[in-house]
Amino acid sequence: MLNVQDLHKAFGQQVIFDGASLQMNAGDRYALMGPNGAGKSTLFRILRGTDTPDDGVISYPRGLKVGYLPQETADIGDGTVIEETLAAFHGDADPATAERRGAEAKKILMGLGFRVSDFDRAATALSGGWRMRIAIARLLLEDPDLLLLDEPTNHLDLDSLLWFQNKLLESKSTLLLISHDRAFVNAIAHGILDLRERKLNKYPGDYENFLAAREREEEQRLEAYKRQQREIADAQEFINRFRAQAAKAPQVQSRIKWIEKQVLIEIPPEIRKVKINFPQPEKPGVRVLSLQGIHKAYGDVKVYEGLDFELERGQKVALVGPNGAGKSTLLKILAGVLPFEKGERVLGLNVKAGYFSQHRWESLRPDRTVLQEAMDTRRMNPDLLVRTILGTFLFRDNAVFKQVAVLSGGEKSRLALAKLLLDPPNLLLLDEPTTHLDMSSVEALVDALRDFPGTLVFISHDLYFVNALATHVAHVDKGRARLYAGNHDDFLRQAAYAFSSSPAEDSSPPKSPGQKGTEVSWVKGSAEDLRRLREAEKERSKRRKKINQKIRSLEEEIADLNGDLSSVFIQSDYKKLMELDQALKGREAELAEARAALAKEA
Repeated sequence: MLNVQDLHKAFGQQVIFDGASLQMNAGDRYALMGPNGAGKSTLFRILRGTDTPDDGVISYPRGLKVGYLPQETADIGDGTVIEETLAAFHGDADPATAERRGAEAKKILMGLGFRVSDFDRAATALSGGWRMRIAIARLLLEDPDLLLLDEPTNHLDLDSLLWFQNKLLESKSTLLLISHDRAFVNAIAHGILDLRERKLNKYPGDYENFLAAREREEEQRLEAYKRQQREIADAQEFINRFRAQAAKAPQVQSRIKWIEKQVLIEIPPEIRKVKINFPQPEKPGVRVLSLQGIHKAYGDVKVYEGLDFELERGQKVALVGPNGAGKSTLLKILAGVLPFEKGERVLGLNVKAGYFSQHRWESLRPDRTVLQEAMDTRRMNPDLLVRTILGTFLFRDNAVFKQVAVLSGGEKSRLALAKLLLDPPNLLLLDEPTTHLDMSSVEALVDALRDFPGTLVFISHDLYFVNALATHVAHVDKGRARLYAGNHDDFLRQAAYAFSSSPAEDSSPPKSPGQKGTEVSWVKGSAEDLRRLREAEKERSKRRKKINQKIRSLEEEIADLNGDLSSVFIQSDYKKLMELDQALKGREAELAEARAALAKEA
């Protein structure tokens, strides 16, 4: 399907790729990982043919159809939503085919959060995020052979993301994905491609397996480095001691030549989990905020009529619910940045609210540097703390001296979030805070917010972030906000039980991520129905455990085979190399089947 051999690419003195190679077979799904600025987007451009390598070979099958989703902006015209979704097929089918394709396009659009009334709206009237959803819908409809997705989840809410996740699992397209969303990567990808030190390395399994494998490699490399340094030091000591002795001249020369021939092992780059501690806010009273009888409408569209909602100190609440249910509206009302027609918003004792949205960066001053803007808070934070937190939000080294005016929208968003957390209020309200962060930054933010003693309310499509942080989930739907204790997984179990016990319940069931974003088996009826549901869930859990054991065993076999391949390759035993290659392909095929079976059990 895709073969990249000995890829070289540099921009001036900065070398991006140096002998990078990659092979992907039809149906493979890999997540591309690497530090910020390592060259992930450059690789995508080269694979699409919009950039050229300095050297190397890239080969595709003849007629391969490549689909690409950029990270920030999509090429959407001035037609309607449905017209832009079908743009690639204009005049390209008979009426019956066109009708079927149009129905499929509408189904995809609705899965991504559009309403029927949106189909005939002008695409240009929509926000950038909604235009990106049109681009996603178009790609899903085109069903390309090779799909390149650069941070596709940035513009989706949780429900749309889970639907999209399922759609990708059903697709036969070969997939290369850049994403900071750990749960999404684990659900979609067969393995990880790590772009590091100008090379591409392939790791089977999920993100956690990748981290463990990379840590083992780094430990082995460090040991090899230390051993080589000891051997060089011993040889140099011998040279220094006996250099002047004629009788030892042959041994001295031998060691000099040995040192000259050594290919020095570089010290492994330090990979450490960044730990950040944000300044602590003033302690508020137990009751932080309450909404009483809130009425809110946008024109004729009534969002809330008599909403009551209360927050207590220390709660970390994730707002979830269907697209358009009013999650962002509720967050803005809680923050005090959106007026309402009727009701009361009551702040508790000593409560100070701080609100972050994707457009919060509009308050930043363009004439300042990143560091100057971050230092400009009511707190006199030490320079080291500010730089550490900016580094966590991907402003490292000289990037802190960039002017705000030249920052991208994503960079401004990260700076606004960092600035808010450098002087945090005791009530934090965050709308999609992880959108422009990488995985290590998301993890550092999770750790810091876990230790945050104040109250947190947030909206996020990042399921790892939600499950790692939430102590409560508020399900927002049909003008109500119901609070459940626990994280998103706990909420799904509680909601399913409540729904099965209440046949008359008038509420749309939320979607479940499981591992694959499938729907909860919702039941109405008797206790016997619920018992059968629980028994079925037990059996499903047993099957999943058995499949997971098989997957782990196959992953270990594949890792061993890869190690054997490297050894045999050095020995130039090509017959054995072919045998191992066939065995490896067989195990990879078994692994793909096992992962597909696991997806069906989700």
